[in-house]
Amino acid sequence: MFLENTVDNSEGKGWIEVITGSMFSGKTEELIRRLKRARIARQKVEIFKPRIDVRYSEQEVVSHDENAIQSTPVDSSANILLLASGMEVVGVDEAQFFDKGLVDVANQLANSGVRVIVAGLDMDFRGKPFGPIPGLLAVAEYVTKVHAICVRCGRLANYTHRLVEEDKLIMLGETDLYEPLCRGCYNRAMNEK
Repeated sequence: MFLENTVDNSEGKGWIEVITGSMFSGKTEELIRRLKRARIARQKVEIFKPRIDVRYSEQEVVSHDENAIQSTPVDSSANILLLASGMEVVGVDEAQFFDKGLVDVANQLANSGVRVIVAGLDMDFRGKPFGPIPGLLAVAEYVTKVHAICVRCGRLANYTHRLVEEDKLIMLGETDLYEPLCRGCYNRAMNEK
């Protein structure tokens, strides 16, 4: 683990943190925890989420455990740069839904001294790298991979299995549409289709 508030950002020494894993693994919960700690430290914090994510709230980032923090919904990663002026910490939830320009945005913010904390799925329901997450993982100073529990066998889960037959890449849903699975259970489920 790393020390959250010990780096002096006065000389443009920002950094990027990525929290990633499958659905139901606690990514948003961890993002909210880090952002609340930054606020306790009286840092200027702004949180962004993709405008399309309205599952729990249009204006808040909300975890599956119903912890919430106020956020700014945006249509693209370029909007984040426009709205993050003067911030010390910038959080981004559901980063997989953003365009690949999010990597450049995160780098620009970090290069200007901002601590950037990004949370998102590393793989889509097909088990393929998802959106800008691979690029963010490559440039991040800190990566936290969190795991859910496989609902079929109880092992650590790092795959998100879609329960309905739909090829569309982005399909917002919860336990009605997705389940977390370990590698073995995921492979068996995919072979059954």
